[in-house]
Amino acid sequence: MRFVRFIGIALSLGLTLSTAQAARAPAAMPPQFASLQTTTDWINAYRAMRYENDAAVKGAYAIRAASYHSGLKDPESAGVFVGFIAGLLASNPGDADTLIEIMLPMRRDDQWAIVRGIAYSGLPNWKFLLRRYAARMPSWQEMIDQHIHGKLPTLERLVVKPSPTTMERMRDALSWSKTKPGKPMLEPTQTVIDTLWGHYLASGSYAPLLRLVAFLPWASDRDDAEKLTLGSMAKYTLAINAGRDPALLVQLKHLRQAPEQSKDVAKELTDVIQAAETADPGTLRKNALASIEVLKTKGPNYKKEMSTWTKVGQGALAVGCVAAAATGHIELGLPCVIGGGATNAAAYYMNER
Repeated sequence: MRFVRFIGIALSLGLTLSTAQAARAPAAMPPQFASLQTTTDWINAYRAMRYENDAAVKGAYAIRAASYHSGLKDPESAGVFVGFIAGLLASNPGDADTLIEIMLPMRRDDQWAIVRGIAYSGLPNWKFLLRRYAARMPSWQEMIDQHIHGKLPTLERLVVKPSPTTMERMRDALSWSKTKPGKPMLEPTQTVIDTLWGHYLASGSYAPLLRLVAFLPWASDRDDAEKLTLGSMAKYTLAINAGRDPALLVQLKHLRQAPEQSKDVAKELTDVIQAAETADPGTLRKNALASIEVLKTKGPNYKKEMSTWTKVGQGALAVGCVAAAATGHIELGLPCVIGGGATNAAAYYMNER
């Protein structure tokens, strides 16, 4: 993961300016779109102008400028632009065709971002829009088809799950059952976090904000370095942006106080709000880097716990045999046949992961 680079540039999110100019520039490039950096800065400030009459149209031209300045050539660093496309369409459903028409005159290699932005918009007719504009984006027909037929996931299929407990890891290691393949889910990544921010900047919607908040428990994960990094990214960027945007800060406070909010999320939101109100996101960054270093040096907690379970494995399995006999669950009897070797095998399997 690229946490240090990520936090250094916040919502620029790894976007790099290239000198390649394969797409022809407009006759008079507006000053706010004169470079990739100024275009990104304008998008970052869009939240303050999204209700102006021509804001959405300017946003569509900003995407064209991003293509001209080579901001869409690398999908991993273009998430904020994809999310911005999705948010523009989601918050202006009646003007979706107009906005797509404005964005489309860009280099063919960059049109993947429009395809993904339409699919991520969540509009009721997003599949219809992809079919309508498929002929205008022939290089991306396969991507369009896979989105339409559900083979590529959308933002609605993003699932942020907590790390499994030690007991859950043992159960999985001892399980012989096979999980049936389902619909493809969207893998949580740095690019997804970028995309959610882009969507929020364009729409101000609760949906991307809730998905960002869902990452927060990972900021305290001590078993998985990738989850810890992603959770820390979400936490840091929420603090940075809440410090700049009073409306976002209010939304985060409401989310923290929601009756259905979990204790883990509320705790992390308290840290975010404190950092935003005291202009001290640097403390979050320092703590995150320290936690990542500890995890890298000492290893995940579950392996430490697993060594203890291995020592008492046969006793635990013996209790399992008694429980199986008492309740009549024959399927629980398998460990009784295998004996302590099952626990040792599970420990070996988990230590290899």
